[in-house]
Amino acid sequence: MLFPLYWMLDASLLPSADLVKSSPTWIPLHGTLQGYRRALSSQGSHLLVSLGVSAGTVVLVLLIAVPAAYGLAQLRAPGGRLLTFAFLIAQMIPGVVMANSFYTAAGKLHLLDSPLALILADSTLCVPFAVLVLQAAMRGVPAELSEAAVLDGASRLHTLLSVILPVSRNAVVTASLFSFLFAWADFLFAVTLTTRDDRAPVTVGIYRFIGAHLSDWNSVMATGIIASLPAAVLLVVAQRYVAAGVTSGAVKD
Repeated sequence: MLFPLYWMLDASLLPSADLVKSSPTWIPLHGTLQGYRRALSSQGSHLLVSLGVSAGTVVLVLLIAVPAAYGLAQLRAPGGRLLTFAFLIAQMIPGVVMANSFYTAAGKLHLLDSPLALILADSTLCVPFAVLVLQAAMRGVPAELSEAAVLDGASRLHTLLSVILPVSRNAVVTASLFSFLFAWADFLFAVTLTTRDDRAPVTVGIYRFIGAHLSDWNSVMATGIIASLPAAVLLVVAQRYVAAGVTSGAVKD
């Protein structure tokens, strides 16, 4: 895992002429940032689109998944088991099956080449996972905490925001992180719902950039490094929250 990353970083710093030498250059002592300059100049707008779509997906997923998980875990909503089973089935549906339907719906709603179309499409696959993770965490919250808040006069919404969510912080971070990473790495919906190059996210931008600069491996590798940085940083920062979030609710006292 580390060797391919180091090779990408090494190749992104070497001039293109050094990349075709018979003997590899393991340490770029005479490296250049020209590849990063070209990558940023061509992919900067795509990175901004991806950031907006990923952040919007996280917000929409949490707005839907948090109340749904709260209702299933704490309020014992009618039909909860059937709904949970439906979320499990939804996780098994391949995105390629839904891509054409999303394209038709986005066309009728005049949302093609719109970040909103990508946010809605990405959220459909992220919401079931987020609900399952949050439901498991909220089910492990002692009922006494919610009952004490209700006795103090707190509404259901206030109880959710002030009691349940702080206790379920790790699961919220986990659901947010996976939603962000899925939206950031999505290519299928992005290439289906965007036709204009200036509206495309970074995955489509890299695909087209590689096709146009196949001989310029310096710039291609620099583009890959830039695109992977947000995901790598988020994984490092949120690692301990994710480790706790995916196992929350799995062990009962």
